[in-house]
Parts: sequence; C-alpha cells; structure tokens
Amino acid sequence: MRAIRRFTVRPVLPPALAALGDLAGNLRWSWDPAAQDVFEYVDPTLWESTGRDPVKLLGAVGRDRLEELASDAAFLERLGAARADLERYLTGDRWCQRRQAAGEDCPKAIAYFSPEFGITAVLPQYSGGLGILAGDHLKAASDLGVPIIGVGLLYRHGYFKQALSREGWQQESYPVLDPDGLPISLLREENGERATISIAVPGGPDIEARIFVARVGRVPLLMLDTDLEHNPETYRDITDRLYGGNSEHRLRQELLLGVGGVRAIRAFCRITGHPAPEVFHTNEGHAGFLGLERIRELTVAEGGPKLDFDTALEVGRGSTVFTTHTPVPAGIDRFPRTLIEQYFGEAGPTPGVPVDRVLALGAEDYEGGDASVFNMAVMGFRLAQRANGVSQLHGHVSRGMFRGLWPAFDEAEVPITSITNGVHAPTWVAREVVALAVGQGADPEDDDTTAFWAAADKVPGAEVWATKRLLRERLVKDARKRLARSWEKRGAARAELGWIENALDPDVLTIGFARRAASYKRLTLMMRDPARLKSLLLHPERPIQLVIAGKAHPADDGGKKLIQDIVRLSDDPEIRHRIVFLPNYDIAMAQPLYPGCDVWLNNPLRPYEACGTSGMKAALNGGLNLSVLDGWWDEWYDGNNGWAIPTADGVEDVDHRDDLEADALYDLIENEVAPRFYDLDAEGVPARWIEMTRHTLKSLGPKVLATRMVRDYVRQLYTPAALTARALNSDYAGAAELAAWKKKVRTGWSGVRVEHVESSGVSDAPEVGDQMSVCAFVALGDLSPADVDVQLIHGRSNGEDELSDTTVESLRVAETYEGGRHRFDGDLVLDHSGAFGYTVRVIPRNDLLASPAELGVVALP
Repeated sequence: MRAIRRFTVRPVLPPALAALGDLAGNLRWSWDPAAQDVFEYVDPTLWESTGRDPVKLLGAVGRDRLEELASDAAFLERLGAARADLERYLTGDRWCQRRQAAGEDCPKAIAYFSPEFGITAVLPQYSGGLGILAGDHLKAASDLGVPIIGVGLLYRHGYFKQALSREGWQQESYPVLDPDGLPISLLREENGERATISIAVPGGPDIEARIFVARVGRVPLLMLDTDLEHNPETYRDITDRLYGGNSEHRLRQELLLGVGGVRAIRAFCRITGHPAPEVFHTNEGHAGFLGLERIRELTVAEGGPKLDFDTALEVGRGSTVFTTHTPVPAGIDRFPRTLIEQYFGEAGPTPGVPVDRVLALGAEDYEGGDASVFNMAVMGFRLAQRANGVSQLHGHVSRGMFRGLWPAFDEAEVPITSITNGVHAPTWVAREVVALAVGQGADPEDDDTTAFWAAADKVPGAEVWATKRLLRERLVKDARKRLARSWEKRGAARAELGWIENALDPDVLTIGFARRAASYKRLTLMMRDPARLKSLLLHPERPIQLVIAGKAHPADDGGKKLIQDIVRLSDDPEIRHRIVFLPNYDIAMAQPLYPGCDVWLNNPLRPYEACGTSGMKAALNGGLNLSVLDGWWDEWYDGNNGWAIPTADGVEDVDHRDDLEADALYDLIENEVAPRFYDLDAEGVPARWIEMTRHTLKSLGPKVLATRMVRDYVRQLYTPAALTARALNSDYAGAAELAAWKKKVRTGWSGVRVEHVESSGVSDAPEVGDQMSVCAFVALGDLSPADVDVQLIHGRSNGEDELSDTTVESLRVAETYEGGRHRFDGDLVLDHSGAFGYTVRVIPRNDLLASPAELGVVALP
C-alpha cells in the first residue's frame, strides 16, 4: 500500500539537549571529529545504521534515551564544549579577517555557483569530481573566513544509487529525498512565509522555486527547489535529478541555477542582511545565465540604474570569474540556437535583454565552430573578465581548446590562467593521520601548513606503518560489508558468501582506483593482460589487491560495459579475494577508502584529466600515487612522491597505445611498487616505503589543500575582480567609459597597422652585450597612443622564424605625424647568444583590462 503523502516529523529535544540541534543544523559536523563523537555517544548503533546522519539519528533515538542524556553530566559537558567550539568557529577571526586587519583587500562577499555540491553523504547533491570540488571549496572558504555564498539546486532524487545485476550490469535507482529529513532549512520572509523566486518562460506560467539553505560552517549554501504543489508537473520535475533529461530539461535547470540563483541571492541578502556579492564565480558553464540576469538588473529592472547593454556587460564582466573543468569539447553543454531563441524572447526569463545579444554571447563564431549551437562555456568566457583551468596542464589544454575566441594571440597569451584544485583535509584525512602530526606538536589550525606536514619527519617509522595497517584493516572491513550487500542484491544467498570473510587482506599491498566510468579514464586498462594481472594479484611473496569503484552515467552504455567487465573479472573465484568492485561510490565509501589504500592508481588518456583530486586525498593520508602524468600529477610529481606511468603519446592506434601503457603499469607494480612495499627491515617496517610516505606528506601536503586553492582564488582572481567591480560600479561612469572605449577600439582597429620597422646599433656580426635600437612607424587611425601598447617582442628564433622564450617590452612614443601616424622607439641589450629574432605588434591598452588579449585584436607588421 502506497502513501498518498509523506513527510518527516522532526524531534523535540529536551532543553538541556538543544545544542544537539545546533550541531546537527550546521554541516561543520561533517568535518569535525569532536561533533561526530558527540552524535556517536547518543547511540552508537543508530549512528552507524543511519549512515552517520545527525538529523536521522535525532529523529530515531527514543525519548527515554534523550531523557537519560539530558541528566548525564559528563555528556552535557562534552556537548557544551562542542557547541562552544562551533560558536568560536563561526564568530572568530580567521585568515580572511586577519588579512583585512593587515590592510589587504578582500571581497565583501563572493557568490559561488555550481550545479552540484558534495558536502557530505547525507546531502546527496553531487555526482562526481565537480561537486566534490565545489563542496571542498565551500568548506575551505569557511575555514579561512572567506565570505562566500554557495548557489545550487536541490535535486529531490540527487544523482542515483548504483547496484549491480547478477550479470554485473549497472542498475540505477532514484530514492526520493525528503527536504524535512535533510540538514537544510527553508529561507523565510520576516512574516514567516517561505521566500520564493520566479522565472518567466514563454508560453506558460512562471516557474516558481523555494530556497533552502544549508549551513556549511560559516558559508550559506542556497539551493533552489521547484517541487511546489502549484507548479505544473513539468516545472516540478526541473529539480528532479542531477544531469538527467533532454536538452530542454537541462536548459530549464541551467536557467533556474543562473537566473534563479541571482534572484535567490538577492532575496537571501535582503532577508538576512548579508552583504551583497561583489564577485560572481561560475563553476563550469552550467550557471552561465547568471550573467544575463545581472545585465537585466542593470538595464531594465525596476529600481535598477538603467544602463545600456554594453555598459552593463562591462559591469558584469569585471566582477565575474569563470572556471572551466573540462579538457574535452564533449564535456561542454551546447544547446540548439533555436532553443535559446525560443526561451529568451520578450516573454522569457530576462525580458528586455535583446535575444540577438544573448545569442552572440554563446555563438561558436570562430574557425571550426558550429553555427547552429549555443555554447555555454563560450558564453562563460565572454561574460567573465577572468577565467581559469584547474591545473597547469589543464590551463594549457584550455587555452588550446578555446583559442578560437582570441585568434590573433599565441596560445600562451590566451587569457585563461590556472589555479590547481585542492582538497579539504579535515574532510578527507583520517583522524589517526592527523593524530600522528599532533603527537609531534603540530597544530592543524596553524596557517603555516608546511610546518604541520613537516611533522611527518618526526614520527617513528613503526608508528607510521602501524597506522597505515590500521587504516587498511578498516577499509577491508568496510569493503567486506559492502561486498556482501552487493552480492545479496545480485541475488546470492548468504550461504554462498562465506568467501567474503576472507576477501582482501589487511597485510597485502592495496591499490585503489575509484572514479567515474568515463572512457578516457580507462577503468579497464589494468585488464589488458588478464593473465599478467592475475600473476600480480596472486604473487606468492608480493601479492597486490585492488579495490575499484565508480559510476557510469545512466545513459552511457559504454561506461556500464567497462564496469561489467571489471565485475566479471572480480567474480572469478580464483582472484575474487584480491580484486573487488564496490558499487555506489560516494563520500561515505571514499572516506575509509583513501586512507586505507597504499597506492592510488590513475591511468587516464593524457591530457584528458583536468585535475584528478582523488589522488590528492590519498596523498594526504600517506598513500603513494601511481599515475599517468596528467592533471595535478603532471605538475607536482617529483620522482620521489610516487610513480609516473610512462605514456605512449603520439601513438594513434588506441588499442596499441593502451597495450603499451598497460605493460608499463604492470612493470612498475611488479618491479618497483611491490618490491618496495614488501622490503621489510628487522623491525618489520618497509623503511624505503616509509621514506616515500614521509616525502609525499611533506612535498604534497601543503600544495594539495583546498585552503591553498581558495587562497589562490582570493589573491589572483577574487580580489582583482572586486577591485575592478569597485572601479566600475561607484557611479557606473567607469563602466560606461570602458564600454565606449572598447567600442571605439573595435570600430577603429581596421585603421591600426605597423607600417615599417627599423633597427640600428648592431653590426653584421652582433655579440652578446651589444645594444640594438628599434623604431616602429605605426598608423593608429582614429585611435591615440594612449589607447594602445606598441610592443617589441624578442627571443630565440627557429629555422621557420618562429619565436620562443620571448620577452615583451613596450616602446615609447617618440614622434607624432599627420594622419594619425606615430614613431615608437625602444632599446634592448642582446643578452644571450644563438639565433635571435624580434617583431613588433600593437595591442589595445586600458588599465581596466585584465589581459591584453581581452578584446582579441592585434596588429602585426
């Protein structure tokens, strides 16, 4: 019998236990061991059976137990200490406040938009790396006191739960999430009514959404939900599930996230008094429509300043940061232009914003582009003055991918920088690993993270080894439970599953591999030679064991086939105690998995891994990476903190390339990884392995932290964006001047040319130390020398006159002639021997440009 309605009845706590509700209502508990211990004490069995969910725990514990706790003096003291610590965390000065006190700039508030957020397993609003990164970003911002507001959607089915059929085929289920049972609350107006936003769509009633708020430490996360009783069914389904539905469904989700997200922020700031954001950060292109809503606010909205479109565009661009996460075009959202035209007419979500200007922002109007599509990433770049990739290599790949937007510039000058991702250590590092450092006097709250991780040198090797063995044992126990549940769901009788008691071994070298089952991540590379893999798994003296997990997108049959191949191999009775596939990979599985692995495997097709933060989490727990030089590993591998899998770059035959790289992987495990792990000294400790572990913690610990990442965003992107916003927004005169200047430059650029270049001062046989003078005769047409930068670019020259290792120097105005012609002069000293070359170019110059390539125009001889 099915219920016609369901809801969650929240418990009423005795007054003495009110602090339990405060702790449960802020997701800081998810990375605070002391708070977790308080909840575990309430009822250890329920704590485990509810999936370590404080809201479910408090809803399930009996009245008698609550009354017992209310009179337990020792518990009340512990609860009071945890509540006081939360209050100190929420109100005390942290890195950002100390920075401001020292006179350094920091934005008053930053809006951070993402389609998914992975905060904790009990709030399943994430599918993979993008969401986990967004969750770690918010948590690190909270730890640092950076005033971020997160903006996302509340999906009533989340992503999906993964199970396996008897044949090993992925099966999806979508359990309904009850908001009343989640650690979130409705945003309400002062009169108690729920706060809502609405979005107009052509040919129908407005879409209405309510706003839920999750407290992520000091950071509010706003989540929009359209599952309202008076919305039509098609609108209620907009927030049904993450990454589901057809193109129109996805477009509606992204309209809600972008346009609706800005409106939700305005409502939140109005109701709570929170400072309005100075900076808007869009995490991937899904939220790109936020830029159109901000243009609407500035151009036609009631009570707005009524700017023209170009001025409003500059205001929005100057204060917007765009982060791209994909290294492949297939990972970008692209909609038919006709669908965008249909939605963005006068009856659309941003009335008054001309549809032709909207279409132009997402047009692939460059060589190789598709004129029939609207590209969300392209719009993201055009609506943001500052953009970045998520590792140095990914920045390079992104500049190549999107170079068509700035065709006149070399790849290195394309205005896409990089900030390498990081991970939130308090979420992902086992408390036992933290205890090793704290035992040596290290302070996890110290801003000097280098000092904390350097404590690895002081911990005796036997302690490190014993701790890793404990963490490996915990993983083995967790994996056996999950394996048993999976086999039962596959139809096995319990009598068949006695072998699981011996699956995996806490004394065997454990290699982890967990990620999305996308083809480029090569889930099955380790299976290229099954016989050789078996020999490694069953080696009589140096065996290995593999723990594998990952989900395929529900529509990706290719990914599901990869999972099935792994499952069928792991079902083999000969090796099933050495290789396991654990279904339903999520945060709850990951937290014992990373600490329990000795080696973290990553073998994507290079360079298709944008960053790959799972290996960072393993490294912070003393795990060694065994990875292709891609993403962050390409940047920070140093030869002693793990192993680099050689790649067959340039081999076009994909199967042959996989064979070569799989052989290289087998060789590394057989000849380097396993021998080092099993090379024990007289105390039973693998001394050389422990030295690599120490070096990993010292060399990678300070680098892979999300706090380092967020500091980088504050210094390199957020603060410059806030300063630009202040310069443009004071009375909008700066924005109007910038817009007019850009229009003047674009209109007049056809009249800019380098007419003639002369050099003097060097002989026919120049030597190091000689000085060369350069004169460039430049026509500027209607522009003035103040509008441009005439640059001398010099460096090494190859046989085809291509310059490398270049240096850029600005030339000075020496003389002005009639007709808009000018002479620019400069000198340079020849400071190195070998082939030398130079050229001159003209680019636009304005102090409010974030990059000289921003307008995408250049004049060359």
